[in-house]
Amino acid sequence: MRDLADDPKQKAILEAAWTCFAAYGFRKTSMDDIAREAGMSRPAVYLQYRNKGDIFRSLAQLFYDTAAENVSAALGASGTAAEQLKAAFLAQGGEILASMLTSPHGMELLDSGKTEASDIVDTGEALLTSLYSDWLRAQSEAGKVRLDGDPDLVAGTMTSALKGIKMESKDYPTYCARIAQLADLFGRGLMA
Repeated sequence: MRDLADDPKQKAILEAAWTCFAAYGFRKTSMDDIAREAGMSRPAVYLQYRNKGDIFRSLAQLFYDTAAENVSAALGASGTAAEQLKAAFLAQGGEILASMLTSPHGMELLDSGKTEASDIVDTGEALLTSLYSDWLRAQSEAGKVRLDGDPDLVAGTMTSALKGIKMESKDYPTYCARIAQLADLFGRGLMA
């Protein structure tokens, strides 16, 4: 995906699309809605994207690119394992998840990710799992955590649990409370 900072039209379209998807849901949002919100003509939007599915895929890729960057930074910060995990878990969802869970169409948008961008979701989740696995391995080798299993399996359990919490949380405060609890449980379980 191109760097959004270098392409103001693409950035305007993606921001407008997210606003429309959050307000109307994926199914009810039209290319006209997106163009109007972006302050562009519909043909100008079509010069950048084939359809709203293509726009949604770009948003999904942006979400995972941002999540990976934020998780990596959080896991590299100082603190206990529980503190690092809590920061990483919160960073993984970021502003997009907060916006999604406050939208009346949040569950539809989560489901649309499975249908419109399943390959991006699978690749993104694998990348996040590898970040947690690498962190677990490094922390274990440094004697900062006790790891009684395969770091890939533990990391996969973390990302699966996070995905489950995301899919089951009805609002953002509940999501935040649950992932804080999950981070605490994993942190205590990993204490050296």
